[in-house]
Amino acid sequence: MRRYVYITLLMLTGPACRREVDIPVTADFSWELADNNRTVPVSVKITNKTAGADHYQWTFDGGEPAGSTQRNPGVILFKEAGAHKITLEAWNDDQRQNKTLTVETDKLVDIGFDAKVRINDFSPVQVDITNKTTGATTYKWTFEGGEPAMAEGPQPPPVTFATPGEHTITLVANNGSKDFTYSTRITVKPALQPAFNIIPSFEDEDGQAPLTAALENKTISGLSWQWSATGGIIDQPAAGNTSITFTAPGTYQVTLTASNGKENKPVTKSITVLPNTNLRTLKDIRLGISSAHSAIGCFYSTKLRQVFRKGDDLTDAGKDIDLVFFGINQGFSSAKFLSPDSAQYYTLGAIPGAMATRLVNVQESCSCGITFSAADFDNMTDDTPLRKIRIPDDGSGDTPFDNSVTPRIILFQTKDGRKGVISIKQFVQAGQQSYILADIKVQKMPV
Repeated sequence: MRRYVYITLLMLTGPACRREVDIPVTADFSWELADNNRTVPVSVKITNKTAGADHYQWTFDGGEPAGSTQRNPGVILFKEAGAHKITLEAWNDDQRQNKTLTVETDKLVDIGFDAKVRINDFSPVQVDITNKTTGATTYKWTFEGGEPAMAEGPQPPPVTFATPGEHTITLVANNGSKDFTYSTRITVKPALQPAFNIIPSFEDEDGQAPLTAALENKTISGLSWQWSATGGIIDQPAAGNTSITFTAPGTYQVTLTASNGKENKPVTKSITVLPNTNLRTLKDIRLGISSAHSAIGCFYSTKLRQVFRKGDDLTDAGKDIDLVFFGINQGFSSAKFLSPDSAQYYTLGAIPGAMATRLVNVQESCSCGITFSAADFDNMTDDTPLRKIRIPDDGSGDTPFDNSVTPRIILFQTKDGRKGVISIKQFVQAGQQSYILADIKVQKMPV
């Protein structure tokens, strides 16, 4: 098909005439990226700007579709990275013209890396990073709280994290046109901090020899242990928690050396073991009158150092009850301590496994010849005075007392042979909740 332009020439000297002229073909087009994305897969929109052509042949190197004969081929998809030529051949019956443009597409980045902790995760933590990223041309690393704090390049150096807590490692990889980001977290545990407590056993809380104490490990971030001492016998020197026994008085140093695979650290504490007085002092014991037996309590164990109330389950503790207090009324007109094996005769019910305790409630009415004063009680610092006492088992000390004498001194001897003294220092009148307030000094072991 030919195109003509008719040009009329008006001549002054002759008739009008017509001339036939060909229109030239100008092959032209442009392209633009969909979403401004150059990373494959890339969509390219073609805009044909050709003039004078009747026919078109497009070739898309590596594209889908590979070619087209349409004036406007629409959007072409490129799935592979690289330089892709787009060629247009345009023509009419007389002319042909070609134009080629190149589209550069970037690789798709597959981003990722491994962060491996050396040895363990106790501070300081060293991390080795293995980059597994493909398709990128530049790499930027940031290490939150790390040393170094950042790096560039495909393979960063080892990173050290000293501060406990979570730390984020981030990689931003770029393929020339687009950033890709990947992060992971490293948790750092605190650094090794050895610590322990020395806790005397219940029987030895007065700190006197012989003394057994628990060694309570309070170390932070430890894995293995070694205990040592300047004296005493340690039960299991390599255990996390163990115990130590001292047979003689003195001041001793106990050391725990803790390790976590990175470092060893010792910590030392001292303990002073006092000479054995064989005397235990129990203070401010409240025991109620008959109407307060269920609320305040009336049973007492010098071994357990505990008050029990009427109605408590004494299945296990019954055998350790040493003293029973019975007071008729809030005026304390008639009160006394009872042997546990006689509790059932005083509306208290039988005590399971009850043992017999010898008592002298009123020294002045006892024919036993014992004189033990309040001053003797206050001045007693070991069990020597108690060793001299002989408490009869004939019931001669069973006489009730009232509140006319304060402090009131009561003597007793338990079934296992331990001797003791009760000092009632206060008769508290509080209606049905009236009670006595007493201190007790008793032998730890019978002599």
